[in-house]
Amino acid sequence: MNKKPAKSTPRQAESKQYVLRLFVAGQTPKSIRAIMNIKSICEENLKGRYVLDVIDLYQQPQLAQGDQIVAVPTLIKKLPPPLRRIIGDMSDTERVLVGLDLRIKSRCRENQ
Repeated sequence: MNKKPAKSTPRQAESKQYVLRLFVAGQTPKSIRAIMNIKSICEENLKGRYVLDVIDLYQQPQLAQGDQIVAVPTLIKKLPPPLRRIIGDMSDTERVLVGLDLRIKSRCRENQ
């Protein structure tokens, strides 16, 4: 009997290591907010289970092309799969948690 592996659920994500890249453009207020917000979200929800690289595109512009960055700030979740992109200052915690597969999107928000 062939059993398919269960799909990853937010509960299963509790043991996974997260690899995140946050692309910003200098020290603008929006960039600083994005850094503070994602660090706070990660410490509250992924403590000890994440690596966060903050990449300033003013200092390393060549990295924008490799990761296909078209807007900043942009957070890329490289691991665990699937790869996800979240654009903005990460102030909508619920949206970030859904994007990181740490929360299931509620039906109320889907209908908005």
